[in-house]
Amino acid sequence: MDFTFTEEHHAAVEAARAVFSDVAPDSVPSPALTPGAVADSHDRPLWARLATADLLGLLLDPAHGGAGLDAIALCLVLRESARVLARVPLLETTAVALTIQRYAPADTAAALLPQVTRGALVLTAAAHGDTGHDPAPLAVTAHHDATGWTLDGRTGNVPWAHHADRIAVPAHTPDGRTVLALIPRTHQGLGLTDQYGTHGELLADLHLNAVRLGPADVIDTEGAWEHLRDHLATGTCALALGLGEQVLTMTSQYTGKREQFGHPVATFQAVAVQAADRYIDLRAMEATLWQAAWRLTTDAGGPLPAGGDIAVAKIWASEGVRRVVQTAQHLHGGFGADTDYPLHRFHAWAKHLELALGPAAAHEEELGDLIAAHPLA
Repeated sequence: MDFTFTEEHHAAVEAARAVFSDVAPDSVPSPALTPGAVADSHDRPLWARLATADLLGLLLDPAHGGAGLDAIALCLVLRESARVLARVPLLETTAVALTIQRYAPADTAAALLPQVTRGALVLTAAAHGDTGHDPAPLAVTAHHDATGWTLDGRTGNVPWAHHADRIAVPAHTPDGRTVLALIPRTHQGLGLTDQYGTHGELLADLHLNAVRLGPADVIDTEGAWEHLRDHLATGTCALALGLGEQVLTMTSQYTGKREQFGHPVATFQAVAVQAADRYIDLRAMEATLWQAAWRLTTDAGGPLPAGGDIAVAKIWASEGVRRVVQTAQHLHGGFGADTDYPLHRFHAWAKHLELALGPAAAHEEELGDLIAAHPLA
């Protein structure tokens, strides 16, 4: 693969940096001091600026007002957003919109996607199921009849759902297929219960009780859910990378100024070795992220399906981001736990991303199954 970014990729990064330049990670109350959600909704002014900068339709076709770029561009922008803990559903909206563009009926795409690029439509996805361990589609059933679909079940930990316009919910049919329902948030039969992430953001537990949808609101095309799932996972790895890089930068700046025995603590061997180990983690997270994003972008073949590269990226992201923030807390000492200093916010977001990705052991098992199913010739 070629790790060189295109001019369009660099332009997307520059636009993202301009939009995120004045975003403060401590713009909302500390999750450590807030019993409920840190805010009622996502950062709406920032969302509007993303729309003005044409970053909400980054992956959509020009026919829908988008820029027609790829998953690599999205990951580059998400990386920048995580450096400032941007409170926007950029990953979820973009991933769902891209899936609609590729798999939904043309009329559905034409009705929804121009609204996405303008910032008028917020999308999210129920990607974690009921337990967080079983595949998400198993949490909801979908039955088809002559007039449409009926969905029943429960699925949790849905980000930004309380203010999303549509929620993409995977569901399984009696014959074992997976469909993707695009449910309006206020639809009859859909109930939302408050949940809270470790980062203090409001999540939702969805209860579906005989939710009726027409054919235009259900994507019954093979591969739609897998496409959405893979883009959400890869984008989450990009968020973990950006967050981890910012945390290591904060740690480097702090240990370079903090002195003990008349010397900066960064000059102590034990401190330098720990920081170097975390730098290695970040470089591994970066390399595996671009490999996964490249496979999604090109549909290139390989010894394993793209899921193998995504599994490797998730292994490094979930383990790596945890190690980076833990080392940062250790090297900051008591200052790292001070709620007037933003490091604890990065730690809380890192734990949320780690939980969203799932345990590395599960991804290692997934990778092992793929290797066993695709023996090298």
